[in-house]
Amino acid sequence: MSRTKARAALLQELEEAMRRSSAQGVLYGQTVANVAGIANSDLECMDILYLEGRVTAGRLAEVTGLTTGAITGVVDRLEKAGLVRRERDEKDRRKVFISVVPETAMKIGQLYVPMQQAMEKVFGAYSDEELRLLLRFATEGYKGVLAATEALKGLLDTPPEKRPDLKLKKLRR
Repeated sequence: MSRTKARAALLQELEEAMRRSSAQGVLYGQTVANVAGIANSDLECMDILYLEGRVTAGRLAEVTGLTTGAITGVVDRLEKAGLVRRERDEKDRRKVFISVVPETAMKIGQLYVPMQQAMEKVFGAYSDEELRLLLRFATEGYKGVLAATEALKGLLDTPPEKRPDLKLKKLRR
């Protein structure tokens, strides 16, 4: 097999492995949401809040791509479940921040223990140098997904007949 074909086959294997991992991550998150008694999209917003810290509803809408109206519904549901709270800005009482309630969020966090244990086992097989490479890959991959998401969102405002003809690369089987 030529070097070009070997690389193409390797890239295809990597893409498929990433897709499987991503799909399984979504299914794991759905299971967590089911056990926690909340919607999967609400759980995703909760995770973003956890990662971003205290944010306004507008910022949460910006990060998720949801409308501010949809975010209001998400925050209402999460607040009712005791997972987040609304906090008025000390300096500008018109501004409201949404923050995670740590004590309640920890209950959901416990549902990730099996995933954390499984990943610790996987990570344990790698050297520090390999872990730095994986971190670089994950960080750059995240940036790539952000850029792709923005490009796809751009199609929302484009009439279907004027959208570019996007073609998937043919996967060999």
